[in-house]
This record gives sequence, structure tokens and C-alpha cells, in this order.
Amino acid sequence: MAPEGIGELRDLLFFLLLCLTLLAELLEMTAASSQGLDGEGDIVCPSVCRCDEDFIYCNDRGLSAIPPLPPSATVLYLQNNHIDNAGLPRSLEHHTTVRVIYLYDNELDDFPMHLPPSLRELHLQDNNIRVLPRAALARLPLLEKLHLDDNSVSTVSIEDQAFADNPRLRLLFLSRNHLSSIPSGLPASLEELRLDDNRISTIPTHAFRGLSSLRRLVLDGNLLANQRIADDTFSRLSNLTELSLVRNSLQTPPLNLPSAHLQRLSLQDNNLIHMPRGSLDGMRRLQRLDLSGNNLTTLPRGLFRDLESLGQLLVRGNPWHCGCNLRWLHDWLEAKGNTITVRGFICQTPERVRDMALRDLTNQMDECELAAAAGGTGGVGTGVGIGGNRVSGGAPGAISTTLSPPQGSLFTLRSKRPGLGLPETGLDYTLSSSGVGKNLALNVKPLSHDSIRVTWSVAQTSSSFRLSWLRLGTSSAMGSITETLVRGDRREYLLTSLQPASSYIICMVPLVSNSGSRSTLPGGDAESNEVPVCARTETSDPSHTDSGGEDESSDPMTSLPLAGIIGGATAIVSLALIIAIFCWYGHRAGHFTSRDHYSHNSSRKSKHYDDYIESGTKKDNTILEIRSPGFQMTPMATRQPLQPKPVREDYIIHTIFPSNGTGLYKPPQNMTNSGYGTNRGYREGGIPDIDYSYT
Repeated sequence: MAPEGIGELRDLLFFLLLCLTLLAELLEMTAASSQGLDGEGDIVCPSVCRCDEDFIYCNDRGLSAIPPLPPSATVLYLQNNHIDNAGLPRSLEHHTTVRVIYLYDNELDDFPMHLPPSLRELHLQDNNIRVLPRAALARLPLLEKLHLDDNSVSTVSIEDQAFADNPRLRLLFLSRNHLSSIPSGLPASLEELRLDDNRISTIPTHAFRGLSSLRRLVLDGNLLANQRIADDTFSRLSNLTELSLVRNSLQTPPLNLPSAHLQRLSLQDNNLIHMPRGSLDGMRRLQRLDLSGNNLTTLPRGLFRDLESLGQLLVRGNPWHCGCNLRWLHDWLEAKGNTITVRGFICQTPERVRDMALRDLTNQMDECELAAAAGGTGGVGTGVGIGGNRVSGGAPGAISTTLSPPQGSLFTLRSKRPGLGLPETGLDYTLSSSGVGKNLALNVKPLSHDSIRVTWSVAQTSSSFRLSWLRLGTSSAMGSITETLVRGDRREYLLTSLQPASSYIICMVPLVSNSGSRSTLPGGDAESNEVPVCARTETSDPSHTDSGGEDESSDPMTSLPLAGIIGGATAIVSLALIIAIFCWYGHRAGHFTSRDHYSHNSSRKSKHYDDYIESGTKKDNTILEIRSPGFQMTPMATRQPLQPKPVREDYIIHTIFPSNGTGLYKPPQNMTNSGYGTNRGYREGGIPDIDYSYT
């Protein structure tokens, strides 16, 4: 081939290579341009995150700002980072497909402003948000669930009508904030509200106005007390299904609880001391009742009469008194059988049934029926009870010596007939602990914050007495007029389970007997001519109870544990002191050592040399020292037997062992014998530690 043809072929190949290079670059530019044009429609996951379709996982990455997100994202996981308000880009509000954002445990100080308007659920727990502005919440018209737990929101920092533009809000969590009252302006669509572990102490009447859709309300761990809750506060919540008031300071359940739809009622860990009759009326749908961790000792008859659907009853941690007062509850539980789960009905008193379950007291409860039948005209509550003690009568004016008078809460009857002559609430009774009538002298004395002892004396014997008492108040929920019949030979009675810090009117009247020696109530066929003798007293406040002011004779058994503890502590301290003195004296006198004691003459027979004298480190003129390492010579007592040679004076050579193992005097430098210079040398040389020498 000619050289000209080879050159043309080479130029052609070079031209083709150049064209191919240009074409490749053109294709690359076209691809990049097409990617830039339609890149907004593709899902590009941030390099620091992980994406699973529309779920973007950027949590626990140490982020301080939200990275660019694909526009198709629906759920953003951004929790456990260091994102603050400056790290929320304004472009976030343009992501109209986002439905849920998790931003809890970050460093937000203000409520986020530029959130997507399509947001349905927002988690902002564990931040430092202080203010809830209406403008920020108004940008979220579709918001349904808002979690603001563990922030710094206070009542005054919630703007007026802050939730007015959130008509779909169904769930609001404000637990563990700084709220002092119920937030106002809550949306009517709210179904669940959590305000636990705040500082709420007062709930006014209008607190839940308009919240007819509320189904779950949690107010645990606040400062609620009965006196600071309006009577009809909860009655407005007609559709409430769950109410939790755990860890507050309630002494009784709040009044007028919603009963139509309530299914779960939690009152544990309060200070409940009384469950008024009727406080649970109408709760036919109640399924779970928790009364654990309170101070309940008994429950009034008929308290559970409407609880047809109750399946779980929790009453742990209460000092239950399983007397005849709970016989109705025992029968009610027996009738329920396995349809109800009961936890914690363990008796604390009487001692006979301590640590026994109420359901297991069938035989003991039968004794109540026998006692009531054996009482005859003595009325209910007398005779043999569960405690095993029979109430003994005595002469008029005598005080019973039984261990425990019958409980005032046992077998009491609610008054329904006006002719019974019960105490009148309209009368102005003076604060007197005694009352005197024509044939009866009555005396009352408070024993504790929930019990009163009633004693009386009569001029002539009666077959029985009618005892009635009333807690002063205008509302029937504050207490009820109750009465009981007391046997004629009784002269004392104990009322228990009363309201603390309350005034009571206590009246008694002797009852007449018909020909059949059967007592009748006044107002019946045979009406008593006696005028009731009344006295008024007050129960003490448990928070100001002074145990030192109680009468020692009121309950001698209560002082025994304290006296035992004090006596035991005193005995232990005294014994320790005696042992210490004995050890100190013995150490000083040298009784616990095995050293020998010597005396120089008759005037020093009782003088004991201490450790310093025996070791030769204390100067004593009676010691004769030999200037030789490791020896000390002491004259023997004259009482010891002498040797055959009367002219000789006996000495004991006593080896001294200094603490450092060397002799008392250094030997001359030329002495190299190991047998001299140290006490060890003498022992190794065969010389005994103690020997006799004659001079």
C-alpha cells in the first residue's frame, strides 16, 4: 500500500475517535441534564440517613440540622439528635406529604414554626419548649395527636385560644410540665388528655367545659384534694370511659363522678379513708376499680350494688378490718364467684384473722349471724363477733372491760323515718362532750382522727338504748344519719370509720319494753317518752394529731410497742456502757495480761508495774540494772523463801526485749560474737531468759 493511502486511513481513524469522544461527552451531559430536570420526582435519600420507601430514618445521628429530604417522605424519624430551632429549615413546610414527625429528645426551645401543614402527628417530648403560640399551632390544621411531655410548659405560657385552629386534635399529652391548672380553650374534639405529674391543685367548675368527647383523662401525681375540686367538675364529662387520679391527696372520691360510660377508675395511692355510700352508684359499665395504697378499713353496705360489669377489683395496701361490717362484701364476692378478680382483700384486724383473705372467712362470717340471732333484744352488733370476744355487761355506770368495744360502723342503719327523733342538723349544739337528761348521762370523747368513744350511765335500767350520730353538714354526701341498737347492760360504745376533722352530734335515748320484753323504736307502736340526750364533739385532724396528748387509759396496748423500743434501747446502751467501763478498768489495772507483778517491800505490795516499768523504759529507783545488753535485775520480795545462805540476796535476771529487737546498750565495736549484743543472741546461746544470780 502506498504511503499516501496509509496516511489517509490514519486520519480517518483519528477523526472517528474524535467523533466518538464528543458523542460520549454529549450523552453524559444529556443524562445529567435530564437528571436535573426530573430529579425532583425521584427519591434521593440523604447520605446520613436510611430510607425505607417513604420512611426516612435520621434518628440517633448526632444531627444539628435536618438534611435535605425527598419530597415523597411521609414519616420522619429525627429523634435523639441535637436539632434546635435554627436547624429546622423553612423548606420543611413545602413537604406536603409528611404525616408524622418524631422530634423528641432534641434541643428545641420554642414550638416549631415551619412544619408541614399536612402533619397529623407530632412528637416533641423531652425538649425545652416553654410557650405554645396560637400562630404556630394554626399552621397545623390537620393535627390530631400532639405529644409535649417532659417540657417546660406552664399554664400562663399557653396563649389564649391556642388550640382554636386545631379542630381535629384528639390527643394531647402534657405530662411532666409546670402546669398549675387545667389549660383553658381546649378543643371540643379532644378524646384523650394527659396532665399527670404537674402541679395542678385546683379544678374549677368550668375546667372541662365543652369537652363532651373526652374519653380518657389522666391526672396522676398532682396536688389535688377534695376541698379544691368543684362538686360538678367531672359530671360534665358525660362520655368519659377512664379516669385516673393516682398519687394525689384525696380522702374520698370526688363528688358526682361520671357514671354512664365509665369503665376504669383508678384511685390508688391517695389518702382515702372513707368511701361514701352512693359514690359508685350508676357505674354499671365499670370494669376495673383500683383502691390500692389507701387507708380504708371498711366499705359501706351496698357500695357495689350497681357494679354489674366489674371484673377486676384491686384493694392492696389497705388496713382492712374484717369484722361483721364486711359480711355483706363477703357474701357479694361469693355471689360473684369467678366472674371477678380480686387482689388485696387481706385482713389486718382482728388478730384472729390477720393475713387471711376475706373470701376465706366463711366460718367466721357465720358467727356474725349466730351472734345477731343470739343477741335477741340486744340489737345487732352485739354478742360473739369475729374477734372472738363477747361483750360483757355490768352495773349501771360501769365501764366494760372487753378488749375492743363493738365498731360503730358495724350494722348501722340509715334513717328513713322522720319519727325516729334523730339529731337535728338545724339546732345549734354547743361544743360539749357530755349531755345530761332525766334518766341518762352521756359522755363522748374522741380517741383518734376517725373514732369516738361513747360512755353513759342511767338512773334506771333499760332493755336497750338507741344510739344515733350525725356528721354536721348541709349535703347528704358529707355524711348520713346512722343509728344502732345497744344492749341494755352495755355502758360504752366505739364509733369508728368517721371523717377526720369533722363535728359530730351523738344522741342516745333509752327504749321502752313491751310485754314481750322486746324493744321498739320510737315512732313505732310503743313510743318512748324519753327526750334524746345529745352531745357534740369533733374528730381530730390526722395531720396535727399529737400522740402525746392521748389518754393513756384509752388504749393501753398502743403504748406497748413504743415503751418496748425505748426500754430495749436503754438496756442496750446501759449494757454497752457497763462493758466499756469494765474493759477500761481492766486494761488500766492489767487484769487481761499475763505479766508477773512484783513488789519491793510491804509498803508497795499493792502497786502493780505497768507495761512501761516492766520494759525498762520508765525510770524506777527500785530497779537494779546491770550494764549489760538485754538484762535487768530486780530485788525479790522478802516474803519469798530464802536460799540456804542467809547472807545472800536473791535477784531475778529478767530479759528485756525492746521493740526493735536490739539490746538496750550497744556492745563495744570489737564484740563480734553473735551471742552478745542482742536478746536473740542470748537465746541462741542457750542462756535462759530468767535465771538466778547470787551476790
